[in-house]
Amino acid sequence: MSHQSIFCIATSHFQANHIVDQLKIANIPDDGISALLADQSASRRFNGGNNLANATIAAAGAGAIIGVTWGWIAGIGALAIPGAGLFIAAGPIISAMSGATIGAALGGICGGLIGMGIPEMDAKRYEGKILKGDILLSVRTEDSGDIHLVEDIFNHAEALDIWTTCLAVAPSRAFIEPS
Repeated sequence: MSHQSIFCIATSHFQANHIVDQLKIANIPDDGISALLADQSASRRFNGGNNLANATIAAAGAGAIIGVTWGWIAGIGALAIPGAGLFIAAGPIISAMSGATIGAALGGICGGLIGMGIPEMDAKRYEGKILKGDILLSVRTEDSGDIHLVEDIFNHAEALDIWTTCLAVAPSRAFIEPS
């Protein structure tokens, strides 16, 4: 079995909301939609790095505000990625970025994106755009029919840097009764 992820960059909250609204109209499940964005307000307040716990709390507060605005975000969370700053993430991308926080020396945001199947050069470009304030959106699906639908939605919304990956997923072990 494999899953595919389709990524794009939205340059504003308005554009990101529009894209997600269109995904919902197209019956794309909420739990497959991810977002990653820099928490610019908390990053400015806690630039020193000595107050990482306070910065994380501030990011969580900003995440709650965005969660109210972006009601579609499931499992929104604040991430402090050493060397990169504070981020708000939601959806399946959280686990990849959480891994990036643990192994930040291996690449921070870029390393997490590479782990999701994005080539290094593209991951670096996404990282640069996220750090400058753009929003990374992605849709994870096992339905190959959804890929073109999601790409069309991204294209019609004039999203930037649309990229599709395909990763093999190890099948879960199922109990098989002896015959």
